[in-house]
Amino acid sequence: MTAQRVAQNIWMPRPDASTSQMETVTNDEQMVERALSGDPEAFGEIVRLWERRIFALAFGMLGREEDARDATQETFLAAFRSLRGFRGEAKVSSWLHRIAINQCITRQRRAKVRGETALEDEAEKNAAVFALPLDASPARTAETIERSQAVRRAVCSLPPDLRQVVVMKEFEELTFQQIADVLELPLSTVKSRLYTALRQLQMRLQKFGDAGTAAIERR
Repeated sequence: MTAQRVAQNIWMPRPDASTSQMETVTNDEQMVERALSGDPEAFGEIVRLWERRIFALAFGMLGREEDARDATQETFLAAFRSLRGFRGEAKVSSWLHRIAINQCITRQRRAKVRGETALEDEAEKNAAVFALPLDASPARTAETIERSQAVRRAVCSLPPDLRQVVVMKEFEELTFQQIADVLELPLSTVKSRLYTALRQLQMRLQKFGDAGTAAIERR
């Protein structure tokens, strides 16, 4: 069971493939300029372009659909309030990702202070729903849910700084440099965190016993 095989078994909602195709620096800059000039539709375009991707990131970090939707809404509210502070030194995508990550981390810290724990059953069900193919057979569905639950528990058990790197690299498919830009970390630190995260996932899945290891074996 390799770290790469572990990463391939972590399930989250995928963003639309068209999202990455639509992004260009020119369009980003134009939308921001239009929003700053008072165009009421410009910021709405930014939201429509990036909402699914930001939701996918938040869901991966928080594990609950309701929390992810709240974090997504808070991300765009924060972005709107700080729009005039955007200087174009980074892409709009990197800027939004950074805001989203901060929102997710803030929510995680608040939950920890209040003594709350993630509702694992709900998170596991959400993970399975997002992952199920439309033509899944009953046997395949059961296998999918079993594998999803094992990996979801493992992912949720990772420290936030490791989990966010896994989400961004393996599911958002950002490059190491993009992740480094978003997190404002050295490139070497990002690579080290991903390696550590995948190794920890590997060990956690082994600890889950048959449900975890068998899920990887069948992959």
